[in-house]
Amino acid sequence: MSSEWIAPRLREIAPSGIRAFFDLSTGNQDIISLGVGEPDFVTPEHVRAACIRALNNGETMYTPNSGLLELREEIASYLYGSFNLRYEPTNEVMVTVGSSEAVDLALRAFITPGDEIIIPSPSYIAYSPITHLNGGVTVEVESSAEQGFKLTAEALRKVITPRSKILMVNFPTNPTGTVMSCEDWLPIAQIVKENNLLVISDEIYAELTYDSQHVSIASLPGMMERTIVISGFSKAFAMTGWRVGYACGNQELIAAMLKIHQYTAMCAPVLGQIAAIESLRNGMEHKEHMKQCFDERRKLLVSGFRSIGLPCHEPAGAFYAFPSIAHTGLKSEDFALQLLREVGVAAVPGHVFGAGGEGYIRCSYAASLQKLTEALERIEDFMKVKL
Repeated sequence: MSSEWIAPRLREIAPSGIRAFFDLSTGNQDIISLGVGEPDFVTPEHVRAACIRALNNGETMYTPNSGLLELREEIASYLYGSFNLRYEPTNEVMVTVGSSEAVDLALRAFITPGDEIIIPSPSYIAYSPITHLNGGVTVEVESSAEQGFKLTAEALRKVITPRSKILMVNFPTNPTGTVMSCEDWLPIAQIVKENNLLVISDEIYAELTYDSQHVSIASLPGMMERTIVISGFSKAFAMTGWRVGYACGNQELIAAMLKIHQYTAMCAPVLGQIAAIESLRNGMEHKEHMKQCFDERRKLLVSGFRSIGLPCHEPAGAFYAFPSIAHTGLKSEDFALQLLREVGVAAVPGHVFGAGGEGYIRCSYAASLQKLTEALERIEDFMKVKL
């Protein structure tokens, strides 16, 4: 009877495919998990120490809804110095409870029921469910390994309709690790302007690019005023549990998002904000060290997959490999379940990232070299049986 009270839109949404495989592997010490995208590094000691000092000083109160001004100033300075994005910290930057809340706020603030939200596929699993909860219609733009899983102008033009309102992008991409260059973005930006689209750009992996510098679509001419840039501290700064993200953009758009934030989360955790300030001021060396470690792991995992016989696109960012398993004849979910049950390696089936993800599995290399090496050995044994 209690199910009668659940909103119909919520009943139509499946639980997270990533968490489902994580839950299956939890508690079993023999399973090597390549499933959840979480750095295996502990938040640096100097960041933890700053928070301990703040806690001892009694800094435990609410902050302004948009976050500590000190943090917003640091974020604005960092984005300008790193990615040539200039924002006014007083009214164009807001601090959120992780970048996930920022994505939710943006989609809630700007979707009118019936609007079409264009999402490249494969992409992070949260965008489509949040769109559905707000009455929007997801329109997937499929990409291919042959094109490096990049969003192309040709593919984007094919899905534009009079109901198109938002382009939701995530580069570097979860799950493929794809990076977009300035040359890649220019024709996309032109289509966005021609069709008066709003762009929500989830750039949580911006710091984790290995062969090139991250380019935000917001940095292109005419794009700053029509783009919400979302990021945070979870991935590059090893701060997943602190729950601190941010959104930047046009003052009017940020004010709309802040209105929802005021009535829901109210503010991000104060200690998390203090940790973020310390990370931006004194954590760049640690950030670069972690990036170098991820790069080493990336090379190991991708070359390992290829030597096993699993074709693998070269991820230029984030910390995921996305090998193809199509030639095994198994659906991605069946492959992932058998891999978990037979050799104890947890990976995420590609189909949970959209139709474009079928035929692939996502493997995080945010794990130690030792675990990655053992995982590759187990996968090789698994493949010998399947082929």
